[in-house]
Amino acid sequence: MVNQLAFYCRRILAMLAKANFVMRNRITSASAMLRRFMWISSRAVIDYAAEDGELRVFIVSGEVSGDTIGGRLMASLKKISPFPVKFCGVGGSMMSQHGLQSLFPMEDLSVMGIWELLPHLSKFRVCWIILLLWPPFLSNRYYENMMKKIGEMPVAASCSLQELDSPLHFHYVAPSFWAWKGGEARLKRLSHFVDHIFCILPFEEEVCRVNGLPATFVGHPVLEDCSELIIILKVVEFQEKDYINWKVQRNSGNFRNKFQIPPGDKIITLLPGSRLQEVARMLPIFLKTVELLKGSFPELRVLMNVASNQHVENYISRVVHHWPVPVILIPGNSTDLRYDAFNVSLAALCTSGTVAVELQLARLPCVVAYRAHILTEWLIRYKAKVSYISLPNILLDSPMSPEALFQRCTPQRLALLLSELIDNEALRTRQMYSAEKVIRLLCPPENNAVQYDSNWRGTSPPSMIAASTLLYCKRQR
Repeated sequence: MVNQLAFYCRRILAMLAKANFVMRNRITSASAMLRRFMWISSRAVIDYAAEDGELRVFIVSGEVSGDTIGGRLMASLKKISPFPVKFCGVGGSMMSQHGLQSLFPMEDLSVMGIWELLPHLSKFRVCWIILLLWPPFLSNRYYENMMKKIGEMPVAASCSLQELDSPLHFHYVAPSFWAWKGGEARLKRLSHFVDHIFCILPFEEEVCRVNGLPATFVGHPVLEDCSELIIILKVVEFQEKDYINWKVQRNSGNFRNKFQIPPGDKIITLLPGSRLQEVARMLPIFLKTVELLKGSFPELRVLMNVASNQHVENYISRVVHHWPVPVILIPGNSTDLRYDAFNVSLAALCTSGTVAVELQLARLPCVVAYRAHILTEWLIRYKAKVSYISLPNILLDSPMSPEALFQRCTPQRLALLLSELIDNEALRTRQMYSAEKVIRLLCPPENNAVQYDSNWRGTSPPSMIAASTLLYCKRQR
């Protein structure tokens, strides 16, 4: 059975590689046809904006965390650009708040995995045709193509558009090249059509530059939650050097009163994911986990974070009524409520993703869970070169937060790990201490303050650093 599975996996991967090769050749041919409408220049973005009288930005996000990053980048661009900013592209609710009218629903692109991707290929093809042929994309003499998250797709990573130099192409959030065997080779391919990449992890910038891809480390976007919550960042001394103690603390009493939570209840937060596929896969596992926990903790109360994704919202609203314990749904687009929920909780159970970093910022101990299609899981085992799946664990190279992955992601194991966290204060304290180290690694670089934003003690929010870099970027090849 295992040999047969491996055989079929290799066949599928070979088919995907062949399709990828064909698509790359077709896109390269198409780029040759478009070249006559484009021109080569090494001027900065701000120079084009000055000539056009406005800054034109084509921006694409494929899922919820990318929508948040995109929204903050749009806000920063509007804040520091000396010219009006015009946006076009694809995004969600956060980006729409800053003036983007999405060409089609962002949820159409919100898919992750290998096998999970196959049923959606026809939809992706239609989406890419719309993006390539949308009039502003071709008729505007200058635009910015801000590739975030969606750059993880094989088609985007294979585009050879190095000679179509009129628009500068930026990529916010580097692909996880460090997690996969042969990942750095992917950077070389990415350099064919991306002019600059904004890195959110400290070690990515140097590796990108070595592989011919101009890059800037801007800090992790989750840190900007602090700005939205208008908290005071406490500056402390560490190893003879000041640093900002990034930590979100909220008033738990107000939250308990608002949702009428008794003082004696034991509260946990569940974060099942931001994509419909992963939520549909993980939520039944979380349900059985809660049923097991209910036996040990009769006073258990569940808070569930609901991602700002219409498909996810509808799905969770439909199934949550059958749960054996009271469940309070927390809208994902409310930073205040999300961190209030973290603050009143003893522990969290989350699907691996950006939320693992948010929990570090809130100092909330957690258990990380992950399941995927069996073929995707097999590919991860075969191609991954990191020992952990959660970013905090990867950064510290230790199992700071317990992980339950693939076949080990069972309700019984999750219930055991959560019970230990709820009962053992020493375990929770250990995770909180490690969280400080993680957040320190993700801080924006020092001495990188951008005008109009000087409240971050010698630096600026990641989106502000990215926006400033974008405005004054010139093509380096």
